[in-house]
Amino acid sequence: MKKNWNNQYIMWGLTALITIILAFCSYYLLFMGKNLILKMKFLLQIIMPVVDGLAIAYISTPILNTIENKIICKACERLKIDCNKIKNKKRIRGFSIVLTLAFLLLIIYAFFSILIPQLIRSIQSIIFQFPIYVYNLTVLVENLLADNPEVEQYVENLLSSYSSDINSWLNSSILPQINVVIKSISMSLIGLLKSLYNLVIGFIISVYVLGSKERFASQAKKMCYAFFQRDTSNLIIKEFRYIHRTFIGFFSGKIIDSLIIGVLCFIGTSIMNTPYSLLISVIVGVTNIIPFFGPYIGAIPSALLILMVNPTKCLYFIIFILILQQVDGNIIGPKILGDSTGLSGFWVIFSITLFGGVWGILGMIVGIPIFAVIFSAVSAMINKKLVKKQLSTNTAEYLDLDYIDENDNFITFLEQQKSGQEEKEKE
Repeated sequence: MKKNWNNQYIMWGLTALITIILAFCSYYLLFMGKNLILKMKFLLQIIMPVVDGLAIAYISTPILNTIENKIICKACERLKIDCNKIKNKKRIRGFSIVLTLAFLLLIIYAFFSILIPQLIRSIQSIIFQFPIYVYNLTVLVENLLADNPEVEQYVENLLSSYSSDINSWLNSSILPQINVVIKSISMSLIGLLKSLYNLVIGFIISVYVLGSKERFASQAKKMCYAFFQRDTSNLIIKEFRYIHRTFIGFFSGKIIDSLIIGVLCFIGTSIMNTPYSLLISVIVGVTNIIPFFGPYIGAIPSALLILMVNPTKCLYFIIFILILQQVDGNIIGPKILGDSTGLSGFWVIFSITLFGGVWGILGMIVGIPIFAVIFSAVSAMINKKLVKKQLSTNTAEYLDLDYIDENDNFITFLEQQKSGQEEKEKE
């Protein structure tokens, strides 16, 4: 049989070409990786409005689907309007997009219209009464030291030994860096304005994305089946649906949970007549979006703020927050979120620590659903390999496992001990 040498040479050539390309990529990553990172950051800055638009569209999709399917389409059915006609579909979708974005803007406006005046009043009160707070804190410390002479002597010695060092540090390090601080503040303001610009452009882009979201999804499926095998494409689409359910379920549940916690905190602090109750409730509610560590991140600065005004109410606030977080962790959170991620407590802390260290606050927020997807993929791969080896995929069966014999039977520690005792009795 004559061999097709042309196809063989083509395969050799492609293999050599791919090897050369991979070698060049490896060289570039090893010796010019910093330039690549800078170019990637520059590219990310350019496409950031598109990223914001996609994020806004993704967050708005559940609201759009609810308005379109459960409100407008039902109203059209009552009015005997055919929702399946192309013209009617376009009109319904356009009207739904307008209502969705109007709803989001209304929520943002209501939030800031309530928050900003309270923030301004709270900040003004803090500034005007700051000397009183400092005096109260000083009196508290003096009374504490007066009751503990040994601690007072230790603090005085500490201050006398380090006062010169503090003065020299202020004069040599802090004062010369004022220009740098002012420059960094100016750059932060410029960055804030740029972020607002990106959000405005993102809102416009989100309109087009929401208007054609089914078309984009069908194009993505079309590309998937074009470049991959049928089974692989089916698996990819299935995994993307799982990712979507995980992210939407987690974030929507977490936002509702944080809103409830913020309202409960405002009610509780108002009953206790806690200073700056609205400001503190907003801080606690917003930081509650961060899983596990969020309540403590919001409670610590809030407690310090109350401490400067009234130490007794600070103690009451700490007790109230501890009770509130227990209620959230054991009752409210499980009811709303359920088992949306499927992760145990250890993996939750691990994912927050890992992604928080990589991406900061954003990583602490998105770390759990991302790690849940990775964990699910790894678990599926492990189970697939176990099925190929005709072994059990039930984790509980491996709890007391000692070894697996040649017939794939699971031998536990208890069975091994019994067999050892029987052998000794026979001897």
